[in-house]
Amino acid sequence: MSNIREVARLAGVSVATVSRTLRSPERVLPDTRDKVNAAVEQAGYRPNLMAVQFRSRRTGNLVILVPTIANSFFAKVISGAQQAAQLAGYRLLLCDTQGREAIEREFAELVYAHQADGVIQLRAYDPFAAPFPGAALPPIVNACEVIHNGRHPSISLDNRAAAKAMTEHLIELGHRRIGLIKGPKSSPLTRDRVAGYQDALNQAGIEADPALVCHGDFSLKAGDDGAAAMLALPDRPTALFCENDEMAIGALKRIRQSGLRVPEDISLVGFDDIPF
Repeated sequence: MSNIREVARLAGVSVATVSRTLRSPERVLPDTRDKVNAAVEQAGYRPNLMAVQFRSRRTGNLVILVPTIANSFFAKVISGAQQAAQLAGYRLLLCDTQGREAIEREFAELVYAHQADGVIQLRAYDPFAAPFPGAALPPIVNACEVIHNGRHPSISLDNRAAAKAMTEHLIELGHRRIGLIKGPKSSPLTRDRVAGYQDALNQAGIEADPALVCHGDFSLKAGDDGAAAMLALPDRPTALFCENDEMAIGALKRIRQSGLRVPEDISLVGFDDIPF
């Protein structure tokens, strides 16, 4: 393996400049950075990452905790995070936590072990709440399922207002019996989207019918099961609002199997705008 001195000779710069370029490229002029990168490729140089990390106290890794990679909504979030991380010179370490706190804490601890520089949490759980109550809070951002009044920065959307707007749209189409297939009971997304649904009904003077609210878990099967239960009602809904698109896809399958058409016989809406 060529060493860093060979890279410096080929680039016509000092060893310190090569080191700075590899460690903190944003601090080096673009022309110099290009020369060093070209010399690195020409020499076949591969820096000792452990040594670089030790000197810079920076791993270049970010842990992203995903409740389930089976849900296609998170694929878009992960993709966006990956693009932003790369622009900032970071890599993402993807962890499918299955919504289990023990797994989330285990991967979050990589920050304390100096194997990652920060955490992106996509579920409403603080992996540093225990057993680290007295420790300084490591870099962490909470997105998607946001912890309200949490200790760290968060990125969220107004689920309540969005669900209200969706339900208002159905009401404007003339629907009065609107079924709702909910997400997981513990999810703050579910709580806010149910509240938005109820806000729209109340505003329109429509009495809420508990029979039109069905529990789900954001899965295709939950949409299928929920639609089956709704369609079996003596006075079935004329519209279904699924709290995510995957449940809407499952509901669509069940509606078609029942010999009904969307939207001629029943209206159907989802939430998240996934490509499918």
